[in-house]
Order: sequence, then structure tokens, then C-alpha cells
Amino acid sequence: MSKVLMLNGSPRTKGNTAIALDEMKRVFEAEGIETEIVQVGNKAVRGCIACGSCARNGKCVFDDVVNELAGKFEESDGLVVASPVYYASANATLIACLDRLFYSTGFDKSMKVGASVAVARRGGCSVTYDELNKYFGISGMPIATSQYWNSVHGCLKGEAEQDAEGLQTVRTLARNMAFLMKSIALGKDAYGLPEKEAHVSTNFI
Repeated sequence: MSKVLMLNGSPRTKGNTAIALDEMKRVFEAEGIETEIVQVGNKAVRGCIACGSCARNGKCVFDDVVNELAGKFEESDGLVVASPVYYASANATLIACLDRLFYSTGFDKSMKVGASVAVARRGGCSVTYDELNKYFGISGMPIATSQYWNSVHGCLKGEAEQDAEGLQTVRTLARNMAFLMKSIALGKDAYGLPEKEAHVSTNFI
């Protein structure tokens, strides 16, 4: 059975970001996909300090939710990251978590499917959507898309339930993501993963 890890970057456990994720979860479960939602936005998560300990120890030096997520991420076939929009950006707590999670984990993330969702009162969704997708693009993770950019609107608690188009967008996203994960699983069985070259790293001074 495929597994999806879903990260809620909002500090509000039952806010509009949670509504968007719950809408996706119902679709995943109908598709026979195991899901887990982890609340990140209300945790005390500090940023990376570039100490390099993760390269030596295989985990982040700060033993918090990032290390808790590492094993779940490795076992998952897909990752959904959802955030409220703060000043045309994702929640800083979520960004700190993602920076450390992606950098400190050495396992191959290729062909795990990624999807991002931005939730806002009005503007900033597209910028936040682009920001979150960068983590997938640098990691060889196919990015699931929908019928529109993955955004849901709402300001006060529960208002996202009134955004019919936004909720349809995330339902479509979940169906497309489920299809991608199932198709990739079949492809792995038939063809294996794409060949990888030795990594070339070029520094510009």
C-alpha cells in the first residue's frame, strides 16, 4: 500500500490549512493510500546552523520534530506540504523544518511524489506554492499538479469550506498524486529507477 506523509505548516490545528489537508486525506483513503498528517506549524523548530553534524551522524543535531519526520518521510511514497501564507511566503517554522529535513536526510528521494498547498486570505498563494515546490525539484521528486495552482482561500476559521473551487483543486491534486504514486510503483517493478550519474558540483566565485 502506498503511503503519503502530510505536513501542516499552520500553527492552528483545526484552521483552514487543516481543512485543505483533510479534503485530500479523504481522497487518498478512498484510493487505498495510507495517510498521516503531522502538525509542524505549532512546534518550536529552529533553522539550520550549517554545523555539518548530519553528514557525520545521519541525523540533525537538534533532536526535534525534524528527526521524528525523517523516518516517516523515508518510508513514504509521497509528501504533501501545506502552509498558510505569511507575507507572501510559507510559515517560517515550516521552512525551517523543511530546510533541515531535506538537508539532514541522506536517503534517496527520487520518484517520491511531492505536492504543495498554499492557504491565504487573499494573495501570496502562487509565490508560496513556488517556494514549497523548490524542495521537490532539487530532490528528484516528481511534482503533482491539479486543475489550477494548489491554493485554498479563507481567513477566519472554517472559511476555507466555502471555497468550492479551492477544495475541488486539492481533491483533484490528491487524485493526480495517487495516480502518480501508483504508476511510479508499477514503473519501478517493471523498469527500476532511472540511472544516476555521479553528482557534479560546480562552485561559482
